[in-house]
Amino acid sequence: MASLSPSLHLPCNSRTGFLGKSRGIHLRVIPAGRVGFVRKTVECKESRIGKKPIEVPSNVTLTLEEQFVKAKGPLGELSLNYPTEVKVVKEETGKLRVFKTVETKRANQMHGLFRTLTDNIIVGVSKGFDKRLQLVGVGYRATVEGKDLVMNLGFSHPVRMAVPEGLQVKVEENTRIIVSGYDKSEIGQFAATIKKWRPPEPYKGKGIRYQDEIVRRKEGKAGKKK
Repeated sequence: MASLSPSLHLPCNSRTGFLGKSRGIHLRVIPAGRVGFVRKTVECKESRIGKKPIEVPSNVTLTLEEQFVKAKGPLGELSLNYPTEVKVVKEETGKLRVFKTVETKRANQMHGLFRTLTDNIIVGVSKGFDKRLQLVGVGYRATVEGKDLVMNLGFSHPVRMAVPEGLQVKVEENTRIIVSGYDKSEIGQFAATIKKWRPPEPYKGKGIRYQDEIVRRKEGKAGKKK
């Protein structure tokens, strides 16, 4: 490799040069051995959700085995496996805390997520969760027949859905569906499957919606101006 001169003088005048106006520009070549890089350590902030302690009710029995947690309560039993980036610790007060084992971006994400999942399984086996849906439309109604949910949604035939094991479905006033159980993810999945049969349309608002859902409405086609 050819050696580079430590300094190079390039004249440049105001008429022909593109660097500077009347003075010359001095370009200095730095030897490769003197070039250095500054590394900056990026510290991950602790998750606001992840650092919160988890209350454990007296009617819930916990089993902790390294990266595995099992919660047993009056409504059922749920378990959770933790990734290597986080761990769960039971304090002397009886509360649970989730900690990061490494300082990485993924660990910061897992910190808040698994704190929420841990809280969900404890609340689920002790109190349970429910999801409420509303049927909106002329002739739309629902009933429970045995272990099946039957809905009339304007099709040529009723829609029949088998209720998964561990979930309970109740219908109020023929138009309100309540899905309850101890596994929050199973409840949400089944409620989403129900809604998929008739998502609310934006013009008249007909369809199946969550009880607290706001359906954005659109104006219909305006008549021709005379």
